[in-house]
Amino acid sequence: MPARTGFYAPLLLGGAVLAYAAPAAAQDAPGVVAEDNGVVAEGGEIVVTARRREERLVDVPIAVTAISGEELARRGALDITDVSQSVPNVTLEASRGTNSTLTAFIRGIGQQDPVAGFEQGVGIYVDDVYLNRPQAALLDIYDVERIEVLRGPQGTLYGRNTIGGAVKYVSRRLSQDFELRMRGTYGTYDQAEGVITVSAPLSNQVRAGGSFARLSRGGFGDNFTTGLENYNKDIWAGRVSLELGGYGEPVFIRVTGDYTRDDSNPRGGHRLIPGYASGAPVLDNEFDSRGALVDPTQKVESYGVAFHAEITLADALTLRSISAWRKDDSASPIDFDALPAVDLDVPAFYPNEQISQEVQLLWDDGGALSGLLGAYYLDAKADTLFDTRLFTTVPGLTAFTNAQIDTSTYAIFADASFDVTEQISLSLGGRYTWDERRGYILRQSYLGGGSPVFGGAGTLFGAPSTNFTGTADFEKFTPRASISFKPTPDHNIYASYSKGFKGGGFDPRGVGTNAPAAIPFQPTNAEVAEFLSFDPETVDSYEIGYKGNLFGNALYVAAAAFYADYTDVQIPGSVACTVLVGGVATPSFCGVVSNAGKATFKGLELEATARLGAGFTLSGAFGYIDAQYDEFIANIAALPTDVAEFRRVQNTPEFTGNLNANYAAALGEGELNLNAGVSYRSKTFQFEVPNPFLDQDGYALVDASISYTAPGGRWSVGVFGKNLTDERYKTSGYTFVAADPRTGAIINRPDGLPAAALGREGTLTAFYGNPRQVFVTATFKY
Repeated sequence: MPARTGFYAPLLLGGAVLAYAAPAAAQDAPGVVAEDNGVVAEGGEIVVTARRREERLVDVPIAVTAISGEELARRGALDITDVSQSVPNVTLEASRGTNSTLTAFIRGIGQQDPVAGFEQGVGIYVDDVYLNRPQAALLDIYDVERIEVLRGPQGTLYGRNTIGGAVKYVSRRLSQDFELRMRGTYGTYDQAEGVITVSAPLSNQVRAGGSFARLSRGGFGDNFTTGLENYNKDIWAGRVSLELGGYGEPVFIRVTGDYTRDDSNPRGGHRLIPGYASGAPVLDNEFDSRGALVDPTQKVESYGVAFHAEITLADALTLRSISAWRKDDSASPIDFDALPAVDLDVPAFYPNEQISQEVQLLWDDGGALSGLLGAYYLDAKADTLFDTRLFTTVPGLTAFTNAQIDTSTYAIFADASFDVTEQISLSLGGRYTWDERRGYILRQSYLGGGSPVFGGAGTLFGAPSTNFTGTADFEKFTPRASISFKPTPDHNIYASYSKGFKGGGFDPRGVGTNAPAAIPFQPTNAEVAEFLSFDPETVDSYEIGYKGNLFGNALYVAAAAFYADYTDVQIPGSVACTVLVGGVATPSFCGVVSNAGKATFKGLELEATARLGAGFTLSGAFGYIDAQYDEFIANIAALPTDVAEFRRVQNTPEFTGNLNANYAAALGEGELNLNAGVSYRSKTFQFEVPNPFLDQDGYALVDASISYTAPGGRWSVGVFGKNLTDERYKTSGYTFVAADPRTGAIINRPDGLPAAALGREGTLTAFYGNPRQVFVTATFKY
């Protein structure tokens, strides 16, 4: 199967151009304004669309947090990762050497390694369109109405089933009047950003608009080998949309296209150990690097179109269609060892493409029964092409991988809520999912240089170590049920159960000659498939909770306790290995996937917002999770061994929390706004095997801002500070050092440093969150 440069052309679905579309959101209703935690109706009641219909947040028997665009702007949020500072038991961060690939975890469930072949544990939605791959999913915040974070398995309400939760990015609908909004930002590290949003009515029923953003920043550090700035930002982005109907009309149609181009420099890691062969010392600045790989040129392009149609068939019956096509292409020069030597260098291409169609029939007559019936289809293609260059180990030694993992999924789902009495409500839902995974994995070795795909001059060495083609099918029924008791309309006590499911697949980095039959014989395709494949994972999630509006909506409180049984946990990773190439045992880089057996997650969450009067608002959240592996089977010396006591859950700190204070006061005829907040995360394990070099101890981030808004909101200006204490904290890393296969304990050299497992320099490299930033933002509205 040859490498693909394009999977298929944009299609027409339902006879219309595809585009993004938002659901009929509460902001379209009369008397609705933006407030602290989402969209708030008159009287301070928070309204969201977490269950695909407009509801007060207090009525939704789901752990959901909604943050409005206005609140994100008040806090100086720069991209979607800032949301995790405000939501308990959530991790959103840039994935290692990139500005735009997202790593997301909710309540212990997620995907650490953004390699193709694995479904995300957390679903990312942009205006109800599911993003199948995490590349280009780290969204900048501009022209956003709100962001909703749903915790726990989702599948009976959303197009794609997700086992851990969902993050919904909801953009603004176009106004019926002409609007022009401009935002400019300048700050430390030469941060310079500009966003222009314009919309206008073309007739009584038709509106057009768009947002265009230029987002740039200098580097936090330098690459001393290439001379490039490290951790810089260089992004162009835009969205355009055309809307028909809505605003009380029985038909609403929205067609939208978007484009993002990220030309930021390669993000080089910071070595935590000196170079073993070169003697290169550890650099003083965590944001400096010495990585030399610059080919291919770092670039990420993401674009798509979608079509959203909503037709009122009767007073209580609505038909909704969401069609979308998306494509993204990433080129990444990943220098694992972060040194000039070609010790462990990985140039890579990641092309992805998807097409999806969702149809829903919604019933809501304002009476006792409401619900939806839906169907979903997704066809996604994901390619992974990369070299693993180990020139210091064997001159010009390269392992080239071309992996193509395709996914087709079909599903039907339904969810209904019934008010048994004025105080008791039942909700039942179910989903049946069919997943088909198709894999083609070719792995070849070269000597004398890199592969021709990346402009190398290497020549083929031996037969392919993997040349595999296969398919796998998975299907599952996943139910959901909840009961709510509302002693008064402003108090909701609920209990829920939901089952989550994530299909299995093929590891695109797996090596066929590692199959048990490979030594000394060539394995069959079936034996390779067994070695490269992994099983589905499931979770049974239980939750009890309380939500309440107290003191005339002056205080909103949400509390939840959850328990989850997690089985066949998929843990993708990469390790140093030895493969047979032409009958010669050769050092290499191999993908390893564990279905870790069993895990138990249990925890507590508390969120509250208090409007204290006189312009003061205090909000906060607290999360606690006890995440433990009960069984983790690893192959130690060819024997299945339970190593659960030595393994930890990735990207899941035991404690998370935040506290935010806001004061608004009249200043002349305008408004002065003061905001300050602190967020905390306890110790975080980067991988399932504890690593004292990479694991991050607990830390706190402090932010503050002061802004002034002119009368009528015509213009505003503000000063924002992020991470004011300049905390240096690790978010991810690479490790290829020798360790005990059972306990994971690092094996040291005689000098006390970790022994190298791959390459001669040793690879132990970390990436860090943003340092202190201070910036000024001005806005203008017409």
